[in-house]
Amino acid sequence: MNIFVLMKRTFDTEEKISIQSGAIQEDGAEFIINPYDEYAIEEAIQLRDEHGGEVTVVTVGGEDAEKQLRTALAMGCDRAVLLNVEDDLEEWDQYSASTILYHYLKDKEASLILAGNVAIDGGSGQVAPRLAELLGFSYVTTITSIQIDGSSASIERDAEGDVEVISAELPLVVTAQQGLNEPRYPSLPGIMKAKKKPLEELELDDLDLDEDDVPYKIKTIERFLPEKKEGGKVLSGELQDQVKELTDLLRNEAKVI
Repeated sequence: MNIFVLMKRTFDTEEKISIQSGAIQEDGAEFIINPYDEYAIEEAIQLRDEHGGEVTVVTVGGEDAEKQLRTALAMGCDRAVLLNVEDDLEEWDQYSASTILYHYLKDKEASLILAGNVAIDGGSGQVAPRLAELLGFSYVTTITSIQIDGSSASIERDAEGDVEVISAELPLVVTAQQGLNEPRYPSLPGIMKAKKKPLEELELDDLDLDEDDVPYKIKTIERFLPEKKEGGKVLSGELQDQVKELTDLLRNEAKVI
């Protein structure tokens, strides 16, 4: 199988975010593989081990993403590709990323493309479905199980708490939901092997693209942090008095009833 995984470099989930002049400050911040992409990487490795083939992990970004690509290689991916837009694009969005990925993947004869369901920084979940549409592939989102038999796939997906069972034919794009598997940690031998595995870097010119081909179509109006939560309130007194006070608070302060 010729398997590809779409990966994104994101802020560490424990990182405290600060905003200055409407922009998220990256100085000193820690970055990781998007956690949902780790499920996709793990599933790709397991499918390769079961069916044979090769796993290539791909990301759109700058040179800083090489660290996360090396981590994916240490987990067990065979190859990594950095589609470096750092010198060509000041900003890029889901439209830009999916278009760039399409021009890289269109002649790669992919059997299966996996990605995380969403990125924890943006949360749009758009790139993989957009890419599938461009490639003309079927796609299934939020999968929690996938079994491959020849050119057919049997898939279970999370459907708002229920399970939907889907049959599809390869080539196929799927996005991974939490619960699909338990991503492995890179082992010491894996880390050592990753240093020798191929990491290819391509720029827009290598894909016969220029800046005008991948415009930034999403306009950000404002970025802001959520309001700081106030401390809770402990009610005291007789039970009937507590009920009355709670009702008043919900009606007049919280305005939810």
